[in-house]
Amino acid sequence: MIVMKKMKELLWIPVIALLVWGALTFYKAPKHAIGSEVADFVGYLPDGDSIQLSDFEGNIILLDFWGSWCGPCRQQNPMLVKLYHKYKDKNFGGGARFDIISIAMETRKSSWLNAIAKDKMVWKNHVSDVNRMKDHVADLYGVKEIPTTYLLDKNHKVIAVNLSEAGLDAKLASLMTD
Repeated sequence: MIVMKKMKELLWIPVIALLVWGALTFYKAPKHAIGSEVADFVGYLPDGDSIQLSDFEGNIILLDFWGSWCGPCRQQNPMLVKLYHKYKDKNFGGGARFDIISIAMETRKSSWLNAIAKDKMVWKNHVSDVNRMKDHVADLYGVKEIPTTYLLDKNHKVIAVNLSEAGLDAKLASLMTD
């Protein structure tokens, strides 16, 4: 009788684990799925100027949500630099080009700028509220963990989310018209 009672109690462990896993998966899921159109936003560059996503209409854009304090983000940066150099001058049809907009979750501007320089993130579109995970762009996009990336087509519809280096490379290659 005691053995049966213990077995019943132990059966709850996988059920609880599955519920926790499901909740975390839902919490971490990006807000925008493949095929969805993303909202326009205004982002603030280090010099105080601003850019809007709509400024890049007609181009293939990678939105990169990251932070200087985030180990996995910093490990991903060399891959992004490599792919940026590989695809920035390629033709994606109708004059479309590839560009990256990096949205940094930061609390210190100096850390953000030092990481950009150290990681050789040469694209010019680096924005941040310097308000950590309360960044208005991250909030708009429902970003709850970093790194998170969205690859957008010319009409700013999501065509991929959180691709690996090989996946992003293959996707960009498939979009080229050269």
